[in-house]
Amino acid sequence: MSSKKEGSYKIHNEYGEEWTDAVSHQLGNYDYLMGADIEYRNPYVVEEMKKWIKWYMDTTKVDGIRLDALKHISSDFLKEWIFYIKTELNPDCYILGEFWKDEAEKIEYFSDKMNDLISCFDAPLHYNFFTASKEGKDYDLSQILKGSFLEKKPVFSVSFVENHDTQQLQALESSVEDWFKPIAYAIILLSDEAYPCVFYPDLFGAEYIDVREDQEVHIIISKVEELPDLLEVRKRFAYGKQIDYFDHPNCVAFVRTGNEKHPGCIVIMSNSDEGFKEIELGKEHADSTYIDFLKNRHEEIHTDENGKAIFCVNPGSVSVWVKKYKP
Repeated sequence: MSSKKEGSYKIHNEYGEEWTDAVSHQLGNYDYLMGADIEYRNPYVVEEMKKWIKWYMDTTKVDGIRLDALKHISSDFLKEWIFYIKTELNPDCYILGEFWKDEAEKIEYFSDKMNDLISCFDAPLHYNFFTASKEGKDYDLSQILKGSFLEKKPVFSVSFVENHDTQQLQALESSVEDWFKPIAYAIILLSDEAYPCVFYPDLFGAEYIDVREDQEVHIIISKVEELPDLLEVRKRFAYGKQIDYFDHPNCVAFVRTGNEKHPGCIVIMSNSDEGFKEIELGKEHADSTYIDFLKNRHEEIHTDENGKAIFCVNPGSVSVWVKKYKP
């Protein structure tokens, strides 16, 4: 209900007449954007939202929820609502939110405010991948994780290379170039702390037609050829302690030492020329033979009596070296 006063209209709302402060202040204030025009300061509205999510979870039996555009929604409401879900409905419900910020500190602040009840997409890491793919050999690959939410709060960070918003002609277009995608996926799939999310078109490919400046544009998203093998490496080899060799701007590596059931692997990446790392794996890996599971390199590498060897990678590429077992 509104009343006219001195040529303007004033909204009458007993729960507050000003813009709420419990949303992002980007571009002034993100209250009431993207259809999120719900008065969460009204306790009756909050109660209805609780009843709705109870009905939804009882009906669908879901054990996880993805929440979109959280910076458009009252954080005060979200905290109360998510707490209700975790305490009254399902304490094991996994809740993931898109709080899209390019500064990890702002995502960290939001995560802290939610009392660590929700995980968040790591947009800053995606932008690192995007920048690295554009700058090529001029990008310092040893700094690829710097400024990421993964670096801040790895337990609550969900890493991704692309999503529906970052692909070409979309709202947050920042497509990682094809040559760098295998490197980016190796980082999020094989690192011990990253919790990865794989983009469907990167696995299966996609194409669509969109419009730019009144012209139809045919977009093709190519499959990342190494992605199925990287997923297999995650399943079979990427276990145990991680030892980093992030000691060069154009060639970095990390070792997953394995465990009792899984043998581990050596991941080496280059954004410039052919690269190499001398890595000592320990005497338990002495006189062993390693092959590149991704088949980007075709030679075999042999460790010495101390388990030491030089592992190589092609220019602008990634290799994952795993132990070759005798039949």
